[in-house]
Amino acid sequence: MMDIQYILNQLPHRYPFLLVDKVLELERNQRIRAIKNVTFNEPFFTGHFPGRPVMPGVLILEALAQAAGLLAFDAMGQVPDENNIYYFVGIDGARFKHPVVPGDQLILDITIDRVRGGIWRFNGVGRVGENVAAEAQLMCTMRHVGE
Repeated sequence: MMDIQYILNQLPHRYPFLLVDKVLELERNQRIRAIKNVTFNEPFFTGHFPGRPVMPGVLILEALAQAAGLLAFDAMGQVPDENNIYYFVGIDGARFKHPVVPGDQLILDITIDRVRGGIWRFNGVGRVGENVAAEAQLMCTMRHVGE
């Protein structure tokens, strides 16, 4: 549904911190399903268990947060710019249940839980195949940072 060029226009992240490769499904104001293709060339694998590389859990959470940002920007009908940044402001209930390794396709499922006072709360689940790799409740907000 959204290719990498669309994602690059929506998110300020760039290599090596852009962690969403494609959006498969989007239901405005409800949910998004995106993909992070995990390759052996990821820079974190050289130091994160070099003999048995595993994607760091914090980067799985970041991938979920980036997918949440795509969903929120779509819901608001906005494109981020240099004056506004969408910050990750909280994580609750993070659980890591299955390792993510080179060659995996990490499926990122995000649903909007609520929006209150400019704070968006999302439920996120990252899966590899049928296995839940990680789940968490994520909170994000937009902040004006420009002049």
